[in-house]
Amino acid sequence: MSDGPGKVNGPVAGTCHAAPMSDLVVDVGDGVALLTLNRPDKRNAYSTAMGRLLNEAYRDLDADDAVRAIVLTGAGDAFCAGADFGTDPFAAPEDAQAFSASPTDPAAFELRTPVIAAVNGHAIGIGFTLALHADIRVMASNAKYAVIQARRGVLGDCMSHWTLPRIAGAAVAADLLLTGRTFGGAEAARLGIATETVPNAEVLDRALTIAADIATHVAPMSAALSKRILWDCLEHGYSARQVAELETEAHHRVMGKPDAREGVRAFLERREPRWSASVAEEWQPLPKPDGD
Repeated sequence: MSDGPGKVNGPVAGTCHAAPMSDLVVDVGDGVALLTLNRPDKRNAYSTAMGRLLNEAYRDLDADDAVRAIVLTGAGDAFCAGADFGTDPFAAPEDAQAFSASPTDPAAFELRTPVIAAVNGHAIGIGFTLALHADIRVMASNAKYAVIQARRGVLGDCMSHWTLPRIAGAAVAADLLLTGRTFGGAEAARLGIATETVPNAEVLDRALTIAADIATHVAPMSAALSKRILWDCLEHGYSARQVAELETEAHHRVMGKPDAREGVRAFLERREPRWSASVAEEWQPLPKPDGD
């Protein structure tokens, strides 16, 4: 299924696989799902079909216990160059009620499965705001990034007015959203937007290595609970005591369970763990904590 840790061959047998000419290609192997935005001739410019396929893939993969980490990247030398101007993307919608400036449903941060954006090249406009949804961003050091929409007569989308200030702070969000300026990999790292930056050609391998490590060594239920606490706290602004309540509830769900015993046993026996909990079958949403 793979050449070794972090490398996924495609296409391979797995949970979901889109047709090769699809706007999104999905390859699954060894616990890692690789989603590839697949319009390289247009630098993976975002299309309605691409968005629909991405939403479907996120839902399907998040419901599959065989998938323990998801990597999102772009075909060719770009991640996503933004909206497809060949389709007049900023025209007034025919159905105002059906239009959404945030067509990602679910967003990557709403999943239980860890999502890593392998931003292998330019990420502009919606290409950049999509990457902001990921839990971890490995970004190309020699690429251009921008929430450029304000320079095109519209404004930032995909909940970027929520994600950016939480990832990088209000001052950085105001700078990038209100100027629409372009910046590079070094600044993305300095601003805290990039988890790490590496040369363009190394981005995907690095992201897959992180994903493979999560898929092998991190208990799936632990990852799901931790991710939901993290993003729920960002969304709802929970106090420290409320977070303590959530962490306690999450611990009650995993302490004394087979995976808690397996994690310790595998460490003592110096072997890879064999996780058995099913997020798909056993998951229950975390309750909203009591107010202070």
